Amino acid sequence: MTTDQEEFLRTFHAAHPAVTARAMAHGRAEDGRSGYRILRDRVAACERVLDLGCGDGLLLELLAGRDGGAPRELAGLDLSAEELTLARRRPGVGRADLRVGRAQQLPFQDGWFDGCVSHMALMLMGEAEQVAAELARVLEPGGTLAAVLGGGAAGGEACELFLRLAKPLFLAVPEEQRIPRLGDRRLRTAEGFDEVFRPAGFGPVEWETVRIDLTGPPEQVWRTVAAYYDAGPLDASVLAELRARFEAESAALALPDGRIPCGMRLHVATARR
Repeated sequence: MTTDQEEFLRTFHAAHPAVTARAMAHGRAEDGRSGYRILRDRVAACERVLDLGCGDGLLLELLAGRDGGAPRELAGLDLSAEELTLARRRPGVGRADLRVGRAQQLPFQDGWFDGCVSHMALMLMGEAEQVAAELARVLEPGGTLAAVLGGGAAGGEACELFLRLAKPLFLAVPEEQRIPRLGDRRLRTAEGFDEVFRPAGFGPVEWETVRIDLTGPPEQVWRTVAAYYDAGPLDASVLAELRARFEAESAALALPDGRIPCGMRLHVATARR
C-alpha cells in the first residue's frame, strides 16, 4: 500500500521524468565531480549495487561504465515506471534488475548487495526506520550505503532568489492542493541519520557537506530551480509569471559570460552495514 507522499512523488515524476538529473547532473563540486560521481566513487569496490530511487538511471549508467574487471551486477528501484522506462534506454543499464517498488518493502533477497547508493531520494522517504531495516536486510555484513541528501541553497545566488519569489506562491496554494510533507527531517543531519540507521545495524555515519556549483545559462538554471516539488501544484499561468520575474531579477546576477550563478549544498552520508 502506498502513502499519500509516495502517490504524490509517483504522479510528479510521471509528469516530469528525469527532472532530477536535468536539474543536478551538470553541477560540480570543487573537485570537479557531480553528486552522482561522488556516489559512484563511494562504492567503487562494490560488485553488487542497488540504486535506491534510481530515477532515469544516470547513476546506474555511471556504475555500469567502470573500466576493467567484470561488469557489476546492478539493480534499481523507483516508484515511477516512467523514470524506469528512461533508465532502460541508458548504455549498460539494460542488463540491470530494474523494479517499481517501495524502499520500505524491498523486493530483493537477504544479503544480496554489497553496496547501495541513493541520490536525492533517501531523504524523501517516509517510515525511515523501516527503510533502514530493509537496507540492513539486503546488504551483506560490511556492505556500504552511500547517499546524497539535499542540504539547501548555498550562497546569495539564484536558488535564494527563486525561493524568495516562490515561497509566497507556495503558501497561497489552497491547503488541499499543497504537496504532502515529504520524508524524515532527521536524515538531513549526521545525528539524525545515526538515530535512524544505527539501531538497524549500521556503523556511525561518515558525513560530508559539499557545495555543488550549478551555475549555467538562464534556461538551465531555471530548470534547476523549478525542480522544487513545491512548484508542482502551481497553475501554469502562475508558474509562467514566476519564471518571468525570476528571469528578470536573475539577470542582475549574471556573470560577464551571461551565466547565472547558482549553488546548492549536498550532504554525502556513508555508513557500513
